[in-house]
Amino acid sequence: MNSIIATPTRAIVHRTSGSTHGPITRLMSPGDLGQLLKPFVFLDLFGFKPQGGQKGFGMHPHSGIATLTYMIEGGVEYEDTTGKTGVLPTEGVEWMRAGNGVWHDAKPVGDSSISGFQLWVALPASHENTPAESLYLAPSQIPQAGPARVLLGRYGAAQSAIAAPSDMNYLVVRLKDGERWRYTPPAGHNVAWLAVNAGRLGVGGPVNTGELAVFEESDQPIDFVAHGDTSFVLGSAVKHPHDLVMGRYSVHTSRAALAQGEAEIQRIGARLFHEGRLA
Repeated sequence: MNSIIATPTRAIVHRTSGSTHGPITRLMSPGDLGQLLKPFVFLDLFGFKPQGGQKGFGMHPHSGIATLTYMIEGGVEYEDTTGKTGVLPTEGVEWMRAGNGVWHDAKPVGDSSISGFQLWVALPASHENTPAESLYLAPSQIPQAGPARVLLGRYGAAQSAIAAPSDMNYLVVRLKDGERWRYTPPAGHNVAWLAVNAGRLGVGGPVNTGELAVFEESDQPIDFVAHGDTSFVLGSAVKHPHDLVMGRYSVHTSRAALAQGEAEIQRIGARLFHEGRLA
């Protein structure tokens, strides 16, 4: 009788519900899980109603990283110091490669509730002090393969319009109640994690709404089953080989690169203040 050998899957080695401050739940930061999951170094799950007192994120700076904001619900008006302005709708994406320094802002459109994920990605040394670039994608510009929409990288035949700074995937996945799905990461993607924003997943153990789960470092696939209609983000990547050198809004690979980025942030901030765009 022929025997069937099951392909091993990756185990969860850590899970967290993060820390919640008002409308923001911080699931990962450079000082904790970001050290394990780099190039993914920061993840916020945000959600608020403007009438509750939160009017937006305010103009703020970054350097040395790229940020990717995915809107789950609601729309925001955006502006940044690369000169871009507009409206990011539900399921739209903002990609901000801060590089040597940038400031950006987002505030709700009208009185609509908003929710979404903001991810920070550590940049390689070749990109961390280059000029800032931003890209805004409408929902129709985000490719899909099976249940996964590809925000960064490639999955199946779907490839993101965003040029990822290193070898990584970042997906939004929706599964119906009882639906099963296997994610087979590209070769070398030994970093992997997920965060659930709706429903409950079985992944060798339960992962509930609002939780982030970290997978063991390996090259094995990951198997999912949805308990209820479920939505989550999933990241996998080749591990970032550099140390994380941190400022308040910045992550770089060296103190010299951090000093250069922070100097540019201060220069732009002084201009914004002179123009009356900062308090």
